[in-house]
Amino acid sequence: MFKILIAEDDKGLSNGIALALKAESYLFLQAFDLDEARRLLKEQRIAMVILDLSIPGGNGLDFLREIKERLEIPVILLTARELETDRQNSLKSEADDYITKPFSLMALRARVNAQMRKAHSSSLQVYQSRDFYFSFQRMEFIKGDRKIELSRTEQRLLRLLVENRGLTLSRGELAECIWADDVQYVDENALSVAVKRLRDKLEDNPAAPRYIKTVYGIGYTWADGREMRSAGGGRG
Repeated sequence: MFKILIAEDDKGLSNGIALALKAESYLFLQAFDLDEARRLLKEQRIAMVILDLSIPGGNGLDFLREIKERLEIPVILLTARELETDRQNSLKSEADDYITKPFSLMALRARVNAQMRKAHSSSLQVYQSRDFYFSFQRMEFIKGDRKIELSRTEQRLLRLLVENRGLTLSRGELAECIWADDVQYVDENALSVAVKRLRDKLEDNPAAPRYIKTVYGIGYTWADGREMRSAGGGRG
């Protein structure tokens, strides 16, 4: 599940962007000033930034350059229509894309999807460590030399944990991503049941899990630090 940071001080517009893209199964983090945007970018594994250049707390263009210096992720700028042509051209050369206000949320959605496909065309399809081989594309899951059968829910849960390995995902984030629009109808114990079943299939000792760790009061994290490869491809 890809996390998109929306750095926009207009809460109505920010919420509108998140709502318009919800059907695309992205997870959204919202920042209403640059300090909050910097904090989230540091603490979370962000896949894309939608950045309003006029966001309070500093210089949006400087923040764009900070992002590009540190991370290889796409940035889509939201700019004012009255910006002079020379500056628009400069921004276009530094950002991956930009769109002027006011804009159609449908148009923004198309641009976001295009940039995500471009940036993550080789997104996680295979995860391999000394203990596991997971092919999410082929739906093939192996521990050691033993094939494991996973339900659709268990596959979604595993993929979220592995894609965000080293980070803690809250129970709310996991539930929202796994069950999407049906999350409000899902029993509150459904996630606990899914985690238990996945542990029973992957852990040597489910009562003392080594891989799917509970972060008490928050959620879960994938803690296998011995990974060998986490990119697209087949089993060698």
